Amino acid sequence: MQTSELISLKRACEAIGIPSGVHEVLPQGATVRIMQSLGSAHTVVDNRGYMLRIDAKDADAMGLASEACAASAVPDTGFTEDMVWDQLKTIYDPEIPVNIVDLGLIYACTIEDIETGGKKIDIKMSMTAPGCGMGNVLKADVESKLARLPEIKDVHVEVVFDPPWNPSRMSEAAKLKLGFDLDYGDSSLPSLGH
Repeated sequence: MQTSELISLKRACEAIGIPSGVHEVLPQGATVRIMQSLGSAHTVVDNRGYMLRIDAKDADAMGLASEACAASAVPDTGFTEDMVWDQLKTIYDPEIPVNIVDLGLIYACTIEDIETGGKKIDIKMSMTAPGCGMGNVLKADVESKLARLPEIKDVHVEVVFDPPWNPSRMSEAAKLKLGFDLDYGDSSLPSLGH
């Protein structure tokens, strides 16, 4: 969802500055314009020209239906590895309309049985730029979504920058969505970053 109309907030709500990752409270009456609504968040630009992320739980402040985010609903069936990847694909970079899997931000995903029962997930992920303030926000998204999966007792996410992320890590679908020419080498890809 993207809208050109200004929306006046019906109540104060929490927001996270992009790319700083700084939390703030937008006051009732502040105006925002929705840039993208993907996963469990809305990326907006406020009346100061700042880009912010508003979580779906606060959608009602913008006059939108509060979403329980059906796209990230967890099935009641037994655990499968596909569930992990399905959940990761519901997490989007707040500036780029592509999920973190297709962006190539997930470097490793290890699932292990725990002796006392249940499973542990270890994720190594990166950001499109080392100074991205959204790293902890996206890390928390990964931890909370994976922790809701059946049988999961522990989730550990480590943000790494070695090797540095580059656009060649993106899926072909992501490159197409962002308008990258697939006929050229990686040197033709513009840099993405915060």
